[in-house]
Amino acid sequence: MPSMMSDKLSRDAVDFIDDGYLQDLADGAQPDAARIREIIAKSLQKEPLSVEETAALLAADDPELCEEIFEAARELKRRVYGNRIVLFAPLYVGSYCINDCLYCSFKRSNPDAMRRTLSDDDLRAQVRALEDRGHKRLILVYGEHPWYDADYIARTVRLVYETTSPPHGEIRRANVNAAPLDHEGYAKVKAAGIGTYQIFHETYHHATYDRVHPPRTRKRDYLWRLDGLSRAFESGCDDVGIGVLFGLYDWKFETLGLVSHALHLQGKYGVGPHTISFPRLQPAHGVDLEEFPHLLGDFDFKRLIAILRLSVPYTGLICTARERAELRREVMAFGVSQIDAGSRIELGGYTEAGDAQQMAKEQFSLGDIRPLDVVVRELLETGYIPSWCTSCYRLGRTGEHFMEFAIPGFIKRFCTPNALTTLLEYLRDYASPETRAAGEKAIAAELEKLEDSPQKRELIDRLNRIRTTDQRDLYF
Repeated sequence: MPSMMSDKLSRDAVDFIDDGYLQDLADGAQPDAARIREIIAKSLQKEPLSVEETAALLAADDPELCEEIFEAARELKRRVYGNRIVLFAPLYVGSYCINDCLYCSFKRSNPDAMRRTLSDDDLRAQVRALEDRGHKRLILVYGEHPWYDADYIARTVRLVYETTSPPHGEIRRANVNAAPLDHEGYAKVKAAGIGTYQIFHETYHHATYDRVHPPRTRKRDYLWRLDGLSRAFESGCDDVGIGVLFGLYDWKFETLGLVSHALHLQGKYGVGPHTISFPRLQPAHGVDLEEFPHLLGDFDFKRLIAILRLSVPYTGLICTARERAELRREVMAFGVSQIDAGSRIELGGYTEAGDAQQMAKEQFSLGDIRPLDVVVRELLETGYIPSWCTSCYRLGRTGEHFMEFAIPGFIKRFCTPNALTTLLEYLRDYASPETRAAGEKAIAAELEKLEDSPQKRELIDRLNRIRTTDQRDLYF
């Protein structure tokens, strides 16, 4: 089998996670209310928070202060993202894995894990099935195995983009969740046109990281993984995502680890992570949850999302279908900007009706298995605008360029119009009659909010062209 990577780290690679310092911050006493409100006020000016300021918010256990944090997160979410929610779907490409992570049912020591790599024909079938439901954005998920090297990832990404389902089905953005690569590998996947390269560090706590990642696996190498997105930046990938599997260690420590990572990337490369994910450890075949004493309850889960929103104002926050529908509905209000919908995590799950036994052996259990159309209709009926926009990525408004647009607020000139055009595409091409009616009502309401301008008139013209012709993908 070919080697997955060389051992060359990024320039000036350093382990920037100081366990003792972060733990002291995580264990700190609650500051006085005036200090908490001062930090909240800074965040509402759309200024990123320091690790120490984030720790102060984490220490705010008083119910009244917690509610002030929640309300500030709601307000900041409205200011930066408006009422848009970006939608995507995960697509598992291969489940072979050489690691033996204690928290994952794909671990190599689990004899009952479903091992499969989609053939090219299978992958095309999955993509067409997703396109026929209305999806435009995917995240491709790969096990960590020499078979899934950079050449393979790049080839499958190209295959996804090449696969269409006439008349309007196409994938416009393929993100990747895969093992860390070397510099050459990142350059290859960047050339294939990937969107975000996402790597979850799983846990930033060194001792816990060693405990859950047994020896003699590449994933055991803490610094190689921590440095993975630094290598991505140095190889031309300017759109990256970080994440933690909450439940492996103390949630306050892990939140500080995420903020430390975001600040490290921002300080070193001028660009922080485009997204942060915060999946919680869920029941999974072959995983004993009793081995993990730090499982996270709903209230603290909501707190960490609100605090992340305040700490990293311009970073997208992703809440996956691991969580129950009612909980996802709640956290969208004060932090989450992206969700997946209509998700299946078994290999071939979008075209093959897996039985209960097979689904029970997949990587983890899902809490929200509603179809895309149902999720879209609920979003519309609760005041959100579902968006499948990909314009920034295809026009080069990523990395430093994205920050130039986003920080002054100029991105609002693009986001609402592009959300509305992609929503109308979905309504015309894929939606049920009930969802179409709710969507048309929402579009009319959004247009009413916009002041008259040449851009508004152009937007109305583009919406009319989508309604009356086969023109699509009319982005600003």
